[in-house]
Amino acid sequence: MSEKYKETDQMGDIICDDYRILQVISRFGLTLGFGDHTVSETCAAAGVDAPTFLAVVNFIRSNGRTSNLSDIVESLSLPAMMDYLHRSHDYFVKFRLPSIRRKLIEALDCSARNQIAFLILKFYDEFAAEVGHHMDYEDKHIHTYVNDLIKGARTAPDINIHKLSHQHHGNHAQIEKTLSELKSIIIKYYPTDSHAQLLNDVLIDLFMTEEDLFSHCHLEDTLFLEAVVRLEEQRQEEYVEEEIRTDEQETDASSADALSEREKEVIVCVVKGMANKEIAEHLFISVNTVMTHRRNISRKLQIHSPAGLTIYAIVNGLINLEDVKL
Repeated sequence: MSEKYKETDQMGDIICDDYRILQVISRFGLTLGFGDHTVSETCAAAGVDAPTFLAVVNFIRSNGRTSNLSDIVESLSLPAMMDYLHRSHDYFVKFRLPSIRRKLIEALDCSARNQIAFLILKFYDEFAAEVGHHMDYEDKHIHTYVNDLIKGARTAPDINIHKLSHQHHGNHAQIEKTLSELKSIIIKYYPTDSHAQLLNDVLIDLFMTEEDLFSHCHLEDTLFLEAVVRLEEQRQEEYVEEEIRTDEQETDASSADALSEREKEVIVCVVKGMANKEIAEHLFISVNTVMTHRRNISRKLQIHSPAGLTIYAIVNGLINLEDVKL
């Protein structure tokens, strides 16, 4: 096979070349029985975005080493990536982790006299719950936020993907640490008997799960994160253009030198002592838009100082004297 999979490669060949692609297949909603069809043909038949599929496949094959992240993200479909991540969460929480737990119960001596077995099982349950909480947070908060961005809905100016991710970023590292500790405890401290082969099988599953989880988390922290940042920047540019266009329309409706309602709101905020960032958050607009409004205000009124704007605001009834920050 080539160093990097392409849309013209046969789907069956890339699976035989790297078994880990089987994990990607199911999480994109693809089923086996590809025949001699290419990646492009197989994805088209299933309604899957081929560039996004290949981005994930090549990311996993390279073990997350990406030298051209910008080019890869450029070709991604965020809806397709979101669908893949959601299916991945379902796979871990509803299939992989419960399956390992069943094997673990079968492999351990869970009689009343074996306290170590109960502690190992308790440790595993805490680990599984930790993974579940982590992925539930992503589905309910991060993915909801990104879906809103995709739809073009306005979001609060103080919320972005970096802030949302930072709130639970440590969970990725904690999950890896907990799983590593669980493996170590089983290997070092659990005495095996006739169930040794079953326990070895569980350990193999844990090692494979660790590799799978690491790849999943790394993909979220690189490809997915960068794609969302790109969309945020695009939406922010659209918002600024829309705000300025709306303001210009309001101004044209009255006169070229008249203040728009938004400009009056900005003046009131300035007089109250707010900084540009505070004004942006208060009015749910961008900082760039605030700066544009302030330039227009200065041009129209020929007033450039907060003190001058304060006098203007009081004289024209935009604000009461007691509300002024002196």
